[in-house]
Amino acid sequence: MEATLDQASRHDTARQSFEIHPLGPVLGAEVTGLDLAKPVSDADVQRIRQAYRDHHVLVFRSQRISPAQQVAFSRRFGPLQKHVLHQFALAGHPEVMIISNIRENGAPIGLGDAGHYWHSDLSYAEKPSLGSLLHAQELPSEGGDTLFANQHAAYEALPEPLRQRLAGLQAEHSYLAKYEELRARNPWRPALSQEQIEQVRPVVHPVVRTHPETGRKALFVSEHFTTRIVGLSDGESRALLEELFAFSTRPEFVYRHVWRPHDMVFWDNRSVLHLAAGTPDHLRRKLYRTTIEGDTPF
Repeated sequence: MEATLDQASRHDTARQSFEIHPLGPVLGAEVTGLDLAKPVSDADVQRIRQAYRDHHVLVFRSQRISPAQQVAFSRRFGPLQKHVLHQFALAGHPEVMIISNIRENGAPIGLGDAGHYWHSDLSYAEKPSLGSLLHAQELPSEGGDTLFANQHAAYEALPEPLRQRLAGLQAEHSYLAKYEELRARNPWRPALSQEQIEQVRPVVHPVVRTHPETGRKALFVSEHFTTRIVGLSDGESRALLEELFAFSTRPEFVYRHVWRPHDMVFWDNRSVLHLAAGTPDHLRRKLYRTTIEGDTPF
């Protein structure tokens, strides 16, 4: 029986030869030559961690791996989080969420409108996600791109008076912020049970968070989940949030990922926002997502 990646991590496995190439001036790097179907050494994981800190979005090409292997590799970076929409968990792998517009027997097999608004995964949790890994299973012949916006670069480009104004401010994040709006538009989103609603109570996080590994500051608000800035009037809060939403996703901060077969993309939810660019309704798209638990923002 082959060793799993978890088992392999307890051994001094041989290092693989792989290269890391930046994808653009603002963020993103391509990892080539690494086979995640094979044991990955602790030294290689540390090299990946450093590239992750440097580039915020890593693209692993041509990864023919199973869901179990994706789960095992993801766990090398921390405990995994299960999404509140358990309806779309992959059978046998509750840590894997299906992102898909496919219907079988008239019912959706996954979340078809994931990423409709700019957001950071699970920012509405007490411990938001450290990062997410999305592995392509079935790609459309057109569309389906994913956009990433560097929130360190966005914060650092803010006018100094605005940076000073944001110091110490906190904002509320809620999974329910746009849920009913999305349900009305996309009927594949299920109604939430009371138990699910209890799992996603609103939380408050800093508007500007400090990356726990690098110490860099980043904007930490999004149009999808951020509902208000604590302590401001409704009008002031809305005006400031709209300004930040627009600024944080300006083209100069964005990398657009055009998916290739078997890509796996690993992004830092502490450093970037992401957005699904959309897929034509008649074209099938399916990806598997795992999400790593982070820490409480500060």
